[in-house]
Parts: sequence; structure tokens; C-alpha cells
Amino acid sequence: MLRTFQQVYAYAREDVPVTIYYAFKQSESEESEDGKQTASTGWETMLSAIINAGFTITGTWPIRTEMEGRALARSGTNALASSIVLVCRKRPTNAQVCTRRDFINALKRELKPALVKLQASNIAPVDLAQSAIGPGMGVYSRFSKVLEADGTPMSVRLALQIINQELDLYFTEQDGELDRDSRFCVDLFSQYAFNDIKFGEADVLARAKNTSVEKLAERGVLYAQKGVVRLLTREEIPEKADSNEQIVWLLTQQLTRAMETGGVVATAKIVADMLGSNTEQAKNLAYRLFTIAERKGWAGEAYAYNSLVIAWSDVQSKAAELQAQCGKQTTLFDSTDK
Repeated sequence: MLRTFQQVYAYAREDVPVTIYYAFKQSESEESEDGKQTASTGWETMLSAIINAGFTITGTWPIRTEMEGRALARSGTNALASSIVLVCRKRPTNAQVCTRRDFINALKRELKPALVKLQASNIAPVDLAQSAIGPGMGVYSRFSKVLEADGTPMSVRLALQIINQELDLYFTEQDGELDRDSRFCVDLFSQYAFNDIKFGEADVLARAKNTSVEKLAERGVLYAQKGVVRLLTREEIPEKADSNEQIVWLLTQQLTRAMETGGVVATAKIVADMLGSNTEQAKNLAYRLFTIAERKGWAGEAYAYNSLVIAWSDVQSKAAELQAQCGKQTTLFDSTDK
């Protein structure tokens, strides 16, 4: 692989990027001795060869090449929704050396704005980790070397681990922007999914988030009876969404359920009736819930949230169309009154 990209480098131009088409599922990863997830060997091999050949990676972009109707997609398995194109340029021969601390500081500055843009463009959650490698490895590969505290060069594998840690931190920070009820639900989901827990455990967690089990049970978010508490499944929550819904968790589940049962049109009807920006928060929460579900191995859950985000542009367009139709009908009604 290295010899291949050394040949590509020899013929590449300074003023034109090299694009490399690649398909590999980054979440197929190894486990280290301490049980922590490491970067995938596929990505490590590919990226190491590209960087060692003298390229810097300036972007990784998913291309929609996989049909949603294929057998693997219908099974709910989290296969790639896209293939990946890596965008590379020749690294300057006078590229600087930096320390691990410098690398992490630059990553913190540059990765978050890039992730905001990726989410805004409705990158499929299943492909977000691969897409985040672009700006992340862009920082790493712009330097001739990134040195560890002992003076040894940082490996691509370790750089990928650090990039993934920053990705986790980004989603964790988004939790802080949620309402307190939704933060409680996300914590409950990540620990117990939709399974039963004792009332006492749920009550402690609810108090820590400044909410209450009783309140959320009344709102149709929780089942709480006979000392047992659990999150209600999408089939159990209220089907009709409140146009001013403030619990983003509930709205996310309602939108996901609408997508599962009625597709874009059913989901757009909810969005068209909503007030404020909570629908965008709901879409962002779907990214977070996908990440949790994928790591827990809950393929059906992950697939549901992934489907919602992928269709979001179509949902928004249809919602705008429905709002326009409603506006015309209102105008006609007013004219008749006059």
C-alpha cells in the first residue's frame, strides 16, 4: 500500500488534490488489552500509507453509493450508508514538527466547527465518524511528525483514537444543551435502554438532573408503576406531538416513530406544526442516540435514528411545502370571510 501511494505521490501535482475512493466500516475495530476500543486496522493501514508517502489529508467525504433497499440495509445492520472519498494534497517539504499537546490543542480548535458543518449537511450518523477523520487527520498529517513526550513519533492508530475521543466529547457537550428531562432520558437510555430498573435508582438519577420520575410518567415518557421504572418505547409514547414540545427526547422519539411508520410525509407533518427550533435539536439528538446504540450493539435502534437523519433534508422540504399549502388555505379562508 505504501509503495502504491509513493507512486501516486510521484505523479501528483502540487496544485491539484488527489482523491482516493475507499469503502471500509470504521466501527469494525479491535479491542486493546485493557478493553478499550482502538482504531480500525483498515483505516490505520490506508491512512498510514497515504501519510507516509508524503500526503496530507484535507477531507474525507461520504458518497451515497449504497441502496437503502438492499438486503443488508433492510436487516437493520449498520453497513456503510456511503463510500468514502479521501481528499489529499502533497505535504510541504518544510512541514513543521509538533508535540502531542500542540496536536490536541489544534484538534480541539478545528474539529468542533467541522463537526457542526457535517451535522448541518445531514451526514448520515453511521458515516459521521469516517467524515470526522478528514479534519482530524488534516491536523495530524499537516505536520511532518507529531512527537510524544518521550520523543517518539505518534502513530496513526493513536491519532485516530484521539480523534474519536474528541468526537465523543463533542456529543457529550451537546447533551449539556438539552433540557433537563431529555438529559435524564439520554442517561437512562445509555445505561438501561428500555429495560426495567428499580424506582430508587431512577429517582436518584432524576433528582441529579433536577427532574422527577412522576413528572415524566405523567408526560408519557416513562412507565413508573409498582416500584419499576423504564423508558416507554416509541410504540408506547403519545403519537401526536405537541406543537410546542419542550422535551427534545420525546420529540426525537415521535419523529423517529413517524419515520418508521409513515416515512417522510408523516415526519414532515410533525415538523410543519412545530414552533421554535426544537426539531433541529431533535435531529442532533438522533446523532447522539445513534452513537450510543451502535456502541451498545442495538442495531435496530441505531438504524432507526440513522434513517431519520438521512431523510432530514427531504423532511424539511416537505414540511415547508405543507406550511405553504396551509398558508394558502388560510388566505383563501380569510378572503371568503371578507
